[in-house]
Amino acid sequence: MIKRFAGKTLGAAALVAGLALTTGAQAGWKGWNIHTPDYPVSEAMEYFISEVDKRTDGRVSGKVYHSAVLGSQEDAISQMQLGGIDFAEFNLGPLGPSVPEVNVVSLPFIFKDVEHMHRVMDGPVGQKLGDAIAKAGIVALAWYDSGSRSFYTTEKPIDTPADMKGMKFRVMNNELYVGMVEALGGNATPLAYSEVYQSLKTGVVDGAENNWPSYESSNHYEVAKYYSDTQHLILPEVLCVSAQAWEKLSDADKKVVREVAQESAKMQRELWAKRELKSRDVVEKAGIKYNAIADKAAFQNAMGPVYEQAVKKNPALKDLIEQIRSIE
Repeated sequence: MIKRFAGKTLGAAALVAGLALTTGAQAGWKGWNIHTPDYPVSEAMEYFISEVDKRTDGRVSGKVYHSAVLGSQEDAISQMQLGGIDFAEFNLGPLGPSVPEVNVVSLPFIFKDVEHMHRVMDGPVGQKLGDAIAKAGIVALAWYDSGSRSFYTTEKPIDTPADMKGMKFRVMNNELYVGMVEALGGNATPLAYSEVYQSLKTGVVDGAENNWPSYESSNHYEVAKYYSDTQHLILPEVLCVSAQAWEKLSDADKKVVREVAQESAKMQRELWAKRELKSRDVVEKAGIKYNAIADKAAFQNAMGPVYEQAVKKNPALKDLIEQIRSIE
């Protein structure tokens, strides 16, 4: 009798353990991040996984791997689609090849300013883009900020598109950015972020483009001292989880994960605004040459072919462009 009871007890324990594995315990989420640990994105991601751990009583926990130690962004996107990475924070630019709809935010000068981008992404357009990302096996949780991007160069400042003629510029791996640089008269060279410093230093490229914090934290300002304020791109970023990890969550835990993600986005945007000011101050004190461009019309007018080609390749972008432009 005692043996029979013990057997039932062991069987019940095994059943409970099996249910725990299938209904909720998601310990050990692996998180990818391209930035250094002190970056606004990094701090927000650490907050996200720490708070999710607390509010799910440890059912969802994990670790953020900073500084792209888990691979390039392109590699990480593929790994996430396969379930090898559980959560990440991606710039929407390199997501374009996997999710054509998000290319709309990569169109130069599509947003009026950063606040306009926030209004767009926090509304119906952001929801549509999230739905498109989901089809690629990635669940969008919240939209982060990456400010505006401008060109920086090694030999001379840029005042007009004519100044870019014949110059080689590093761009992220997206044909829209290649088209943008070519429309401005330059030669585009897609390179991994980790290769940019050395490429600028050795003359493989003559310039690159990014925001103030990335320009500073990557030390690109040491080898490219001319920062020309074109503000040609205002790219949102996304905090996301793999569909495989997401589907293993209970509805209650999904709600917690989304809520904390939204909190982390608010935190990230606030940290970002402060970091932009700090980074600009650092590089200006280091002696970079800031070049203000009061009239960007020449740059904007050159983008017609880029928009035409984008819509020709993906007609769905036409409605998204009109929706974004209609938002005040």
